[in-house]
Amino acid sequence: MSQRVKVKQILSDDKVQYDVTVKGWIRSFRNNQFIALNDGSTNNNLQIVIEPGTDAGLLKRLTTGAAISVTGEIIASLGKGQKVELKARELEVLGDCDPEKYPLQLKNRPSLEYLREIAHLRFRTNTFGAIFRVRHSLAFAVHQFFNERGFVYLHTPVITASDAEGAGEMFRVTTLDLNKPPRTESGDIDFKEDFFGRATNLTVSGQLEGELGAMAFGDIYTFGPTFRAENSNTARHLAEFWMIEPEMAFYDLEDNMNLAEAFIKYVIGYVLQHNREDLEFLAQRLAEEEKQKPQQERSEMGLLEKLEFVLNNEFMRLTYTEAIDILKNSKPNKSKKFNYLIEEWGADLQSEHERYLVEKHFKKPVILTDYPAAIKAFYMKQNEDGKTVRAMDILFPGIGEIVGGSQREENYDKLVKRMQELHLPTEELSWYLDTRRFGACPHAGFGLGFERLVLFVTGMGNIRDVIPFPRTPKSAEF
Repeated sequence: MSQRVKVKQILSDDKVQYDVTVKGWIRSFRNNQFIALNDGSTNNNLQIVIEPGTDAGLLKRLTTGAAISVTGEIIASLGKGQKVELKARELEVLGDCDPEKYPLQLKNRPSLEYLREIAHLRFRTNTFGAIFRVRHSLAFAVHQFFNERGFVYLHTPVITASDAEGAGEMFRVTTLDLNKPPRTESGDIDFKEDFFGRATNLTVSGQLEGELGAMAFGDIYTFGPTFRAENSNTARHLAEFWMIEPEMAFYDLEDNMNLAEAFIKYVIGYVLQHNREDLEFLAQRLAEEEKQKPQQERSEMGLLEKLEFVLNNEFMRLTYTEAIDILKNSKPNKSKKFNYLIEEWGADLQSEHERYLVEKHFKKPVILTDYPAAIKAFYMKQNEDGKTVRAMDILFPGIGEIVGGSQREENYDKLVKRMQELHLPTEELSWYLDTRRFGACPHAGFGLGFERLVLFVTGMGNIRDVIPFPRTPKSAEF
């Protein structure tokens, strides 16, 4: 079964007059002679020519979606659209596909909304083939970037008893009988009877555990699934998504920003080099989509141009305070076109504000620093002004925030005081506080939502289209 050559290899090679076996799925069959075969290695199909007089029963089985195995000779193609083709000598149908029931037919171009309903089959389309090959390359580049820099890949737990963000939007994990859970004397659910002997949840972040690793290995990263029980039914939110979270000992905020910018440029550069064909296809798809929009809503750059621009330009860096001044004096704010008006320092920036800074004002990626402590997490290092923390967010066109990070507060007393102010349980996080008790040092880290990165690189408009099986409110198919 393994003796086969992939279509991508055949099409990228100019060799002819050699025998191969190919296996894949029929995209189309015309004139009872020409099969367009695709095996998922590329969006391009290999044309297979079958001999006239082939058994009529076999011809009937050569339908769109059917899986076949073909052995024959690669020859120069006389037809338009391909340099080489496969002259079939042996052909076997491995799996039939009923054309009356198969939901992916060439004659109708299904919408993205329809394809989300059949997400188990959408990989077979050119659009999703390109997206998920790009996603694969980005994931590979993530590991390559950190490996080249001596980082240790740390697997942090998916099941946890802590809430790293303090937002409380977590999915509970339990084996208790939900119809009759055990109760304490006060009437609360008695989690001592549960599997882990305490209340546990799906993780919202691997950061806190990542910091433990950084205090031993110096530089670590975690790359895994995270979960938010946030009832947001938008094109930018998922209940299950993947996060890349490096943590670095002996880093300050400047080091953190430098690493994050270098990281983003590295992975984008990798896919530009290794997935050009897929990106060109997605760029064409986006260009056609843009034509349907009003002129003022169209992007000034094509997809490839936008990726090259990010690669070749320094990110703009400014403080939250500077950003607030820009936003307060902006036309959309003065004319009250923002849904959330910026009236005073301390406002939590919304996506519309972030995108204004990136897309209209600076027209390049932006790194904002030194946010108000009141709108940021407890673990961020406090500045001497007593009002702000050493946080940084990276904002991207079309996306808004793509990276959130900070220098972490290494001072034990300051961290405990901040946790007490926010009513966070210091006893339950004593293991985390030990990193400040025993050999504390300046350290920093950031988190990057992987799907938002894939969204930007592929030019797609909905985050549900860049993860294989989206998990959203009222939706957990497959």
